[in-house]
Amino acid sequence: MKEFRLDRLEAERLANNGAYLRFLNERNISVGLYALDAGQQDTQRPQRQDVVNFVVSGRSSVTVGDETTTVGRGSVVYVPAGTPARFHHITEDLRVMVVFTPPEGS
Repeated sequence: MKEFRLDRLEAERLANNGAYLRFLNERNISVGLYALDAGQQDTQRPQRQDVVNFVVSGRSSVTVGDETTTVGRGSVVYVPAGTPARFHHITEDLRVMVVFTPPEGS
């Protein structure tokens, strides 16, 4: 069994000075923690994998393809492979659990 705690993941992400921390990488899935602070720009590019974003905390808008909505704690956003997506108008520090399938780098 692999078990993760958000506070520990956040501490590890901060220690590595990055906006993204991949903490699980298995044969069919990878999962990471993505952090954007209020007012920060999201510079992600379209992914080669399908992506599920689960907003753990914070508030922002997100645009996937041509559709835009507001997200906050508990929101889940699916992004099909190859579709442009970005968080914007981040009004509260955003922490997002990002699930890739197949895993990143495959």
